Amino acid sequence: MGAYIGTRQLGYRFLTVADAVAPGILIAQGIGRLGNYFNKELFGLPTELPWGLEIDSSNPAYPNGLPEGLLFHPTFLYEMIWNLTGAALIILLASRLRLQWGKVFALYLMVYSLGRIWIESIRIDPSEIILGLRVNIWSALIGLTIGIAIFVVQSRRHPGLEPSIWKPGREPAEEKTTKSSD
Repeated sequence: MGAYIGTRQLGYRFLTVADAVAPGILIAQGIGRLGNYFNKELFGLPTELPWGLEIDSSNPAYPNGLPEGLLFHPTFLYEMIWNLTGAALIILLASRLRLQWGKVFALYLMVYSLGRIWIESIRIDPSEIILGLRVNIWSALIGLTIGIAIFVVQSRRHPGLEPSIWKPGREPAEEKTTKSSD
């Protein structure tokens, strides 16, 4: 909400700014998952995969009733890899397809939400369940739906490139002068 208010006060197009910061947000979210590793929290179901994470049974996050010595899916590692790969893909698509008008932000919503749906489905920590799904999966489904809607609507409404980062009539004086002399 603060970013929206700030862009309005400065006269920037909100979705233009959202496009610019979206890959960076995904990178930051990926790096932020390192904290889950150090805290040994938010891991997934038991696994026999060689990269499974060993969690000490004295850890408060260790699931009740499971035997000691199990390995668990490192869901924070999966999310970190997903987010960093997603950011690279978004940057590549944005430059190749010259995406603007909020479509880069829409891709961010779609990529992040798809990853959350997958990762939440293998998480083991307690969560609210609504209609058989974790509340975080519902949130991700909403994010995915909003991302698809933004992409479709903006593709139909704005097939070309944005004329400026500025909202109409809010350009700096020097930019207005340049436009009027063209």
